[in-house]
Amino acid sequence: MPHASNGGVSIRYEVDEGRSADGEAVVFCGDVGLGAWQFGWQHAALAGPHAVVTPETRGVGRSDAPPGPYSAETLAADLEAVCAAEGIRNAHLVGYGLGGMVALAYGLGSSRPASLTLVGTPPTGDAYNPAGVWADPSDPAAVRGSLAGLLSERFRREHADALSRIVEWRLAEDADRETFEAHRAAVEGFDAADRLHEATLPTLVVHGCEDAVCPRSAGETLAEGLPRGEFHAVEGARHLAGVEASAEVNDRLVGWLAEHASDPDA
Repeated sequence: MPHASNGGVSIRYEVDEGRSADGEAVVFCGDVGLGAWQFGWQHAALAGPHAVVTPETRGVGRSDAPPGPYSAETLAADLEAVCAAEGIRNAHLVGYGLGGMVALAYGLGSSRPASLTLVGTPPTGDAYNPAGVWADPSDPAAVRGSLAGLLSERFRREHADALSRIVEWRLAEDADRETFEAHRAAVEGFDAADRLHEATLPTLVVHGCEDAVCPRSAGETLAEGLPRGEFHAVEGARHLAGVEASAEVNDRLVGWLAEHASDPDA
């Protein structure tokens, strides 16, 4: 599998070739401590029509895990290394939680991003509770218990099989305590409130109305502060809105990319 290097730190990623215009791709940006499993629902909808790049955030999976603390800017530089290695000139970034903060930092610091989709993301780290995402991946009971705060009661009741698979993926792929603390530092150090007016990229802000990790009001504030921000609320969904409301989120995301990505046949 391919790797990119940022200052000697190796970032592993996967590429799914699609029908995107040359040099254009959707690039996922991961939430605090979560493995690449988090992208599965949107990946299934986007791979094929679009080239899709799925990095493993530093400290997670088979990417290097240098000592923390990390910052959003450092994680954005990891994305830059991946995009440069793949020759991506126009990156449509899709970030969840911390990944949304990283995507925003990348958009503020580089001309490579072409659009942003930010899910469960605040304008400042103090509006985000990383502990609401964390579960020790060596403790199956803790992992299952953590999903009560991340997914609605209705979803957990109606999709028991999916819940069991998510538990298995978290046990296999999520970060350990040391990496989680390094990611937490990136959240706590993030503050883009005074620079939102500089982020002139088209930006879709998606937020679960019942998000207990990052309140809906934080997403609304983010969208309002962005010159080209659009807010989409997902009724009844908690923090993992892209999981429990995947059909709605995917429809919105597919339409967004149809509007902002290049037509490869044009």
